[in-house]
Amino acid sequence: MNDNELLMGAKSGDRRNLSKLLSRIESGKFTFQKDSNVWALGVTGPPGVGKSTLIGKLIEQWTNAGEKVAVLAVDPSSPVSGGAILGDRLRMSNSDIGESVFVRSLATRNYPGGIIPKISDMINLFSYCGWSRIIIETVGSGQSEIGIIAFADRILLVDGPDRGDIIQAEKAGIMEMADIIVVNKSDLPRAKVTADLIIESLSLDSRDLVPVLLTSALENKGINDLVSCLDSLIPDKSRKNLRIRQILLSHWNSLAISNPRFEKIILDASDGIMSISESISSLMELLHEEAKS
Repeated sequence: MNDNELLMGAKSGDRRNLSKLLSRIESGKFTFQKDSNVWALGVTGPPGVGKSTLIGKLIEQWTNAGEKVAVLAVDPSSPVSGGAILGDRLRMSNSDIGESVFVRSLATRNYPGGIIPKISDMINLFSYCGWSRIIIETVGSGQSEIGIIAFADRILLVDGPDRGDIIQAEKAGIMEMADIIVVNKSDLPRAKVTADLIIESLSLDSRDLVPVLLTSALENKGINDLVSCLDSLIPDKSRKNLRIRQILLSHWNSLAISNPRFEKIILDASDGIMSISESISSLMELLHEEAKS
């Protein structure tokens, strides 16, 4: 079956065809740049704050309202196989039921930024095939999380009742790009204190105040308010330059890493055959050759 046949099948609701196209996109054998009313939410934040559980609650709310929800769960690459570890998919297994939910785990494949550039094609494909809510969950690893802004037009930062994590987020610049900040696990002590500290920190910024919400995915509290806030959110168009910057950096890194001669350059530099500046020159030549081909 060719790409056009797979695409027609995926658009008509065939999940097997959709899975095949996603695999082809991930392997670089298929591109899909048709942009059609994309609604993409990036969910980021430190590990252990309950992002996957919270996403499960969002899925329940949206599917109950008649939306079709696709989730791209970005997992750390397995050091053995290079594939996704699938942890997020397992934690969301209760939500991956029925024709209105599609969960796909993706390996980071050690890309800088923790997000593979091909995600943009996957988002466009989901949107084209009628998926009205597309969620990207990142691995939650500090500064690399900034890369999510290249692919999602809405950014949700999730944290727990621990001010230390928020300080790290500030250092990484994640709070600058968040459209909504959630302190999850509000059933635990210090959640309200943490939310107040975030609001105080944001008040020092010159931009409009970002909504800071309290949720408890475990106790299903604050979820309705969060969904309402997300649905009514108008994406911040003032960050277009930052978005384009991250897109260009993401694709630049991808070109380098995917080139089969990249590892040879690393080995030559490691063995002292080439200096770092010579390695950079060789890499530039590779990228120039690839751009012309």
